[in-house]
Amino acid sequence: MEKLFSKKNKLKKEFDERLHALMIEAKEDWERAREVESYVRDYDESVLAQRKIAECKYFYLFREAKIRNLGNK
Repeated sequence: MEKLFSKKNKLKKEFDERLHALMIEAKEDWERAREVESYVRDYDESVLAQRKIAECKYFYLFREAKIRNLGNK
């Protein structure tokens, strides 16, 4: 029975680490999209859409991390 719980904990840790890595990547994408948007002088819908998509991805992952009690690792 202990083996089952250790495997479960190992899987949770593995998925938490992957979620954390995805969050970092999504945040960098969002920041990059905001930077690109600030350099574009004209109103460009595709740049705005890319930023909104990156922002949504980041906040979705953030919400998942909060649900999983990922914390500040």
